[in-house]
Amino acid sequence: MTRGLLDLDNPWLTVHDGDLRALALFKRHYSYRRRAHGQARGSPTFIGQGEKMVLLTPDCLSLFAWQRSTIRRDSGQGGVCCTVFRNEGPQLSSELVKMADELADLRWPQERPFTYVNPGKIQSTNPGYCFLAAGWRRCGVSKGGLVILERPPA
Repeated sequence: MTRGLLDLDNPWLTVHDGDLRALALFKRHYSYRRRAHGQARGSPTFIGQGEKMVLLTPDCLSLFAWQRSTIRRDSGQGGVCCTVFRNEGPQLSSELVKMADELADLRWPQERPFTYVNPGKIQSTNPGYCFLAAGWRRCGVSKGGLVILERPPA
């Protein structure tokens, strides 16, 4: 693993798509489906094609993955998409989101971060609360009923 870009106070470490520790966390995320997300037969990759950044905390209890995308046909969203965030560790989720935002802003300074949350697959009555607490906002709902969240570029 390598240290997150420039900021030694940032707990995120960059790993490759296909890192088995990251894959283990992803398999416990509600969006996991066997051989989904562009995963080829026998491959541990899970983000899909394109430009991406996979982040893991040193204790391997939190995962965050960014994927730079063109306009998504299903929702009309474009920018850098958080494809998965899972926190099983002691750190506050909103703080982890903020620190992942910093890394995305360094790599893609002019891109709009966004994500989808499936309100039917989480226990919270406030879908995406940790993103909202990190300064994100709701900006719509996809055709499939996913809540779309965004953060204006830094």
